[in-house]
Amino acid sequence: MFTCDWLGRIDYAEALQLQQQLVAERTASPTLDDRLLLLEHPPTYTLGKRGDMRHLLLDESSFTRAGFSLYRVDRGGDITYHGPGQLVGYPIVNVKRLYGSQLDLHRYVGDIEEILIQALAEFGVTSWRYKGYTGVWVSSESGPAKIAAIGIRVNSKGISSHGFALNIATDLTHFAHIIPCGIQEHGVTSLSDILQRPLAVEDVLPSVIKAVRQVFHVDVQQV
Repeated sequence: MFTCDWLGRIDYAEALQLQQQLVAERTASPTLDDRLLLLEHPPTYTLGKRGDMRHLLLDESSFTRAGFSLYRVDRGGDITYHGPGQLVGYPIVNVKRLYGSQLDLHRYVGDIEEILIQALAEFGVTSWRYKGYTGVWVSSESGPAKIAAIGIRVNSKGISSHGFALNIATDLTHFAHIIPCGIQEHGVTSLSDILQRPLAVEDVLPSVIKAVRQVFHVDVQQV
């Protein structure tokens, strides 16, 4: 069984603590069900374990005055933004069990990308993997643009944490304060911008949950 939990908008620190708790439980008891935490965050920047602080373009005083939070975390990837209007997903998954005792991290990241590609297709949006870059990409007037970022961690027992961030109606101006994922040559976009109409994060939940069921070949219970 795979349980999807919609948590609404919660602080990054609270979500991180919940992830750590769920990972610890599944590390101790690998037969526990997989979980997918779906949520939004207040305006927050996170920096992966190999991230470069030079990709944060605000100085400390401006950063604090603007009301942003910053966390250095143990996922892969560089710096990214989380905020209202963005669907964040944290799969707490036994990756070894998912793939028949194989710890196939490349396949796991590819499957997360595929989930988002299928979910976007439900809205008539064609998206793809872009060779040399992690995440999900779409066409924009200025060329390829990133619509979803992915950064994961999988522990020695094969239990995953962290995950993806899909821009639905995100304030894209907040990406101007960073070099997103360390990528200078391409921009970011959102589903709302592509479709030129307002959307709520909740509008996309059914499509993401459907894609989880199809890509991971699991029974899904929504909470």
